[in-house]
Amino acid sequence: MKIPFYIAALIAGLSLSLEAGIGGTLGQNIGEMETTFYMMSMSAMVMVFIILFFGKGDLAQIFKVPKWNLLGGILGGFYNLILIISVPIIGVGISVIAALIGQIAMSAFIEQFGWLGSQKIKFNINRFAAIMLLAISLYLVY
Repeated sequence: MKIPFYIAALIAGLSLSLEAGIGGTLGQNIGEMETTFYMMSMSAMVMVFIILFFGKGDLAQIFKVPKWNLLGGILGGFYNLILIISVPIIGVGISVIAALIGQIAMSAFIEQFGWLGSQKIKFNINRFAAIMLLAISLYLVY
């Protein structure tokens, strides 16, 4: 059953909006890059404990994977920094909707070609409509 994973993804999305709002406010107080550093450092510390108690993988394999696989960490920091900068200027809602449009559009592109080890899923009218509806929602919220 996939429903628990849909719920988990929904919760992840909720937490990203909270993180954007908190980060935007913190960034105004201590600086955008400093906030990004703080948030990523805290995430790393929490993950150390989660890995210690629940990890089942082999972190040493990080030295053996193709180097492009390691870009995720850099992109995560970039994502946070951009949200921290944009939230105080354009707001949490618009920042998150714009980021979501980018995420959906890129995910559709990645799946169209089966890049990054993903399953190939054809781009179709439904996916196009979903991206356009998100773009319309950005306009309506703005």
